[in-house]
Amino acid sequence: QVQVVESGGGLVQPGGSLRLSCVVSGFTLGDAAIGWFRQAPGKEREGLICISSADGSPTYVDSAKGRFTISRDNAKNTVYLQMNSLKPEDTGIYTCAGSVVFRRCTRYVHTYDHWGQGTQVTVSS
Repeated sequence: QVQVVESGGGLVQPGGSLRLSCVVSGFTLGDAAIGWFRQAPGKEREGLICISSADGSPTYVDSAKGRFTISRDNAKNTVYLQMNSLKPEDTGIYTCAGSVVFRRCTRYVHTYDHWGQGTQVTVSS
């Protein structure tokens, strides 16, 4: 059975940091690209960052560069999203997704097959 479960969200002050975790089961990280998406209030879901299935190399969108880092622990089937220097505009629901068919990093929702429920991140003073 395939599962994708995120954790680590919460309330943080501007300038603070959070580390989100994404634990997958039913497939391995070596067989999937894993992407993190964010849905801000009133906005569409957007792809932020992704880690490749092949070599674990990251792919970022501009809004994540310099502040967000993605990594993975294959032994734990877990992908991490380290977010630093958080801003109020980073507030949203962060969702992890696995692409096991296309298996390449993209920002497009339809290329991902397995989705978690999301974790809320709120950046506010």
